[in-house]
Amino acid sequence: MVRIRKAKISEMTIIRDYLEDNTQHGIIPRTLSYLYSHVHDYWVAITPIWQVILGVASLHVCWDEVAELRSLVVKEGYQKEGIGTKLVSSCLNSAKELGLKRVFLLCLIPEYFKKFGFKEVSREELPPVAWADCVNCVKFPDCDEIPMILEL
Repeated sequence: MVRIRKAKISEMTIIRDYLEDNTQHGIIPRTLSYLYSHVHDYWVAITPIWQVILGVASLHVCWDEVAELRSLVVKEGYQKEGIGTKLVSSCLNSAKELGLKRVFLLCLIPEYFKKFGFKEVSREELPPVAWADCVNCVKFPDCDEIPMILEL
């Protein structure tokens, strides 16, 4: 049984490594400086006994009523066991508790996120704040990700 909880400071190097190890799947790597300053954004899926991290996701509040779902990674060998679903659900529940109205994301596998109610949109339909971090992204300006939005 996997448990979902907020990430701890002591786990930031593990999270950084997970993100770096999954760049071939479209995951954007983050520096330790970024991760430490955004620790409250991160959720982890852990094994209850050994406390091993099996997955990571982030909900980054961008502006009034808007957040971005970021950095969803499930450790190889543990995919298709519902861990990603639990992480996304935790992020979306947190978004609702915060009173957010919309969650957006940029992804390479829109079919996965459609099951949560996300809809593909044009880049122009994303809130302008969505592009604030893009200039620092390794994919800028040639982003291949698909924008999606969920109205809560």
